[in-house]
Parts: sequence; structure tokens; C-alpha cells
Amino acid sequence: MDLLIKNGTIVTPKDTFKADIGVKDGKIVAIASNITEKAQEVVDASGKYVMPGGIDAHTHMEMPFMGTTTVDDFEYGTIAAAFGGVTTILDFAIQPKDKTFLETISLWRGKADPKVVVDYGIHVAVTNLTEDLVKEIPKVLEAGVSSFKLFMPYRKEGLMSDDGRIYRMLEESRRLGFLVQLHAENNSVLELLIERYVSLGKLSAEYHAKSRPNFVEGEAVHRGLALAAAAGGNLYIVHMSTKEGVAELSRMKKLYSNLYGETCPHYLILTDEKYLSPKGRRYIMSPPLRGKADNEALWEGLANGTLSTVATDHCTFTDAQKDLGKDNFTKVPNGVPGTETMIPILYSEGVSKNRISLNKLVEVVSYNPAKLFGLYPRKGTLNVGSDADIVVFDPDFEMELSQENLHSRIDYSIYEGVKVKGMPIHVFVRGKPVVYNREFVGKKGTGKFVPRGKYQPLN
Repeated sequence: MDLLIKNGTIVTPKDTFKADIGVKDGKIVAIASNITEKAQEVVDASGKYVMPGGIDAHTHMEMPFMGTTTVDDFEYGTIAAAFGGVTTILDFAIQPKDKTFLETISLWRGKADPKVVVDYGIHVAVTNLTEDLVKEIPKVLEAGVSSFKLFMPYRKEGLMSDDGRIYRMLEESRRLGFLVQLHAENNSVLELLIERYVSLGKLSAEYHAKSRPNFVEGEAVHRGLALAAAAGGNLYIVHMSTKEGVAELSRMKKLYSNLYGETCPHYLILTDEKYLSPKGRRYIMSPPLRGKADNEALWEGLANGTLSTVATDHCTFTDAQKDLGKDNFTKVPNGVPGTETMIPILYSEGVSKNRISLNKLVEVVSYNPAKLFGLYPRKGTLNVGSDADIVVFDPDFEMELSQENLHSRIDYSIYEGVKVKGMPIHVFVRGKPVVYNREFVGKKGTGKFVPRGKYQPLN
């Protein structure tokens, strides 16, 4: 064996039990109560949890947006991911208007392949859907990309898809077995409210949130789910933030099965009070932060299975970049960091406070995204034959989520002052250590592009 992890407590979506794990040639080859075979490297995980690596199914590395580019490239962004126990990211390749889907994938792989330190996959973010591109989808699936994102807002930015295009993709998702992701906000109401506040000279960060009230998401979630049910398609709503959205998803899931929702850590523990602070621009993302009632509805949605995954929408802009909109909230690049802090926040604020179980944590950050995005059983699980993407997690390790303790290239933390108890201490990707004793030991470019199979429904 190449690696033997002994005496740890293994956590799966269903079970928690003490066992050893043996690894050879990047794969898990044995799970047993006491493995005695010799190994080149032995890790004592006594008192620690041993979990499948996290899958952050929503990141934006090296993404051009609003006149600038996210500061975390694929090297620094995946280093941050590794420190957070994330061993696979799924990044959005934004389709240039004049590019096909396959050309878009090639463009993103050219950026990522030389730099990633963890494994990665790609979603295509669709900005210009034509029937010729619909015909290209089988080739995209063959290339290992089985998910497509569409935007209901951002008409002026050239990203919006109308309801007809969304319906068309949902039809194809039923026929070909891929997953449609949807950014659900009502564009027309957004534009109306933004223009109203701008005309009144109300340009500070708080008006970003006020121009995107809860019903803007709730209505769009309703519409997206109705389109999916009508088309018989497979729909995944990204970065859900409101109690209204969760209620609508819960209602529709009782009527139609292939509907899923994702939320993000910042929507679980932060509120819109942040926009009133002197650095409120740091918290401008879309959808915006909400109220405490929304926080609790999202936690409940995770616990009861209405929401299927947690991902981060990791999208990093420095203070200087955020200050492009210091006099006008509409000019602030949208996005916040998250990939390094997702699992620690879910453990410290979720598991430790009895909002979700430890098994549920593994389900929503590993198992469910692996199934939905065609990575299972290679990823998202600790089974013989699976990739040895393994996190050794110390439930007693305490840390403040301050900028100096984190590894993104961003020059602040949106969680300054937040302390967590419970952190990954060793992180292995295909059996190779990337983080060991909280030190980076990986190497640029050692992560791999992971071709994905078809969407697999959750039971």
C-alpha cells in the first residue's frame, strides 16, 4: 500500500464507524477495522473524522466580470480549496458570445490544467443558445461536461436567457440526461428597482440588497421549477438565499422529482446588516445577503432534504476591485470567497449547533454533488475502488476565519471575527497529500480534469 490511514472515525452519508483505510495507486483498496498490511506512509487519525473530500460545485476562478477578473486564479483558488477540505471544484466556463460550447471548455481548460492543485470539472455557463449549439450538446457530454448554467438576470451584461431558451435546455436535459443549473432572479423587476434607486441617488451598498428583495428570487424560483416540470427536465437552482425559494422548492419537489437546490455558507450565517458597515461593498454578491429568518429556513432546508447541496459561489475581488463601485453599488464586482471556509462553517455552525448531522454534512458537500454532477462513485464517497480523495478532520482544531489565516489572494475575510472549531488537517487528492498538518505540500498542476458522466438522480 502507498498510504494507510489508521484509527480514524469514517463518516459517510449513512454511517459513522471506526476503521482503517488503505490506498494504492490513487484508489481506495481496503476499508477494515484493523489493516495490518505495511504501507509507505501511515497516518494516525485517532480522535479525528475521516471524510470523503468535499466537492465545491460552484466556483469562479480567473473569471472576467464587470470590467475586472477574479483575483484567485486556478492555482491560488485550489490551494484555498484544499485547505478547506475540498478536493474537487466544478468551475463555470463562461461562454463568449462568438464561441461554441466545446471552444469554451477548451478555453477554460487552457487556464486550469497548468495550475490546479486539486481535481476539477467544468460547467458551461450559456450566454448565447442557438439550435446549432443545442446540436453540439452530445459532443459536450462526450467531452466529460454534463451540466449547463443559464441566467435569468443580467440582460444588460449579455448573460440572460429568456424563458424559451431555458425551456429548450430543459427539454434536452430530459432527453440526454444532463443537469440544467439556473440563476433564479427576476430580471425585469431587478432592472426597474435598480433604475429607481439610482435615479434617487441611493447608491450605497444597502441598495444592492434593497433592489433585489426576496420575492425577486422567490418568483424566479417558482418560474424555473414550473418550466422544469412542464419540460420534464432536470433542474438545479444555484445559490438559493430566501425562505420563499426554499418553500417553493419544497412544494414542487412533492409534485416532481428531478428538482434540486443549492445554498452557500454566506447565506447560512451572514445577514444583510453587513451592507450597513463601512465595508459593505465586500458583501455585494447576487443574490444578496438576507435576514435571520432566511438563514434559519436554509438550515432547515438542508436538514430536511429540500436543499441538496452546499457550494460556495467562490468569486473573489479585492478591496481595490470592489472600490470600482465605491460611489455606486451597480459598479461593484459581485462575488465573495468561500471554498476554504465551507466545510469548517458547516461543521462549526451546523453540526456543532445541532442544525445538521455530521452525516448530512458529508451528504451535501460530497455525496450529493458527486451524484448530481456525474462524479459518483469515483468521487464523493469512501468506497473500495473510489479515488482516494480523503480529508482527516480534527473536530477540536480552533481557528478564526481571518484573512491572515486563510489562503485566498483576496485581501480581507468576509468572516472576520468568526471563530470555528473543527478544521481539516490532512487533505489527500488521489492518495497524494496536498495539505499535511495544515501546511501546503502539493504542487501546481498536479490536479486533473475529471470527465463526468450523466446526471444521476438522488433517491
